[in-house]
Amino acid sequence: MSKDKKLDLYRLHKADYATPKKPTLVRIAKAQYLAGTGTGAPGGEQFQARIGALYGAAFTIKMTCKFEGRGDYVVCKLEGQWWSDEEGRDLADVPPDRWRWRLMIRTPDFIKKKDLAAAVTKLLERGKDQAVKEVELFSLAEGRCVQMLHVGPYDREGETVAEMMEFARAEGLEVCGPHHEIYLSDPRRVAPEKLRTILRLPVRKARR
Repeated sequence: MSKDKKLDLYRLHKADYATPKKPTLVRIAKAQYLAGTGTGAPGGEQFQARIGALYGAAFTIKMTCKFEGRGDYVVCKLEGQWWSDEEGRDLADVPPDRWRWRLMIRTPDFIKKKDLAAAVTKLLERGKDQAVKEVELFSLAEGRCVQMLHVGPYDREGETVAEMMEFARAEGLEVCGPHHEIYLSDPRRVAPEKLRTILRLPVRKARR
């Protein structure tokens, strides 16, 4: 990577972030993320602590790379995986306090565990929340997925997911991994009805 050019993973891998308003099939290659896991409803204390820790680590690593002359890059958008340990139950039927989640920020492959460890040390020295110690480097290879843009509040995502599931069944596919969301809008600045979220469902050939 050129040291005078800022790397933008979102633009570099734009096919991964297709935003059609109808379900479509995409193939997602392996990607590296800064990640933090937890349990409970979105917006809870643990959830907010993980978001703060992720962004703290992401920007600390980015600025360190820039100042060391290793190159500059754009900190990517927040993403999240959602699932339940209650096998056979739709996530929408599970109480939010029992939801499992993994919050993620995509990060360049040249970022290593030692970079994260150094960032965590810096953040703790500055008195930041202990949640930064829970941030990890996480690799994800989702492969074939159904993807669609959801426009509107998060609590209406079920309608979009239903459309995606119907599309998958028509293609002879079944879901085989956690529900994945990429947050294109900041809910602090955008009205609920205008929120834009990419929804992604990993799929495989349906078993007979």
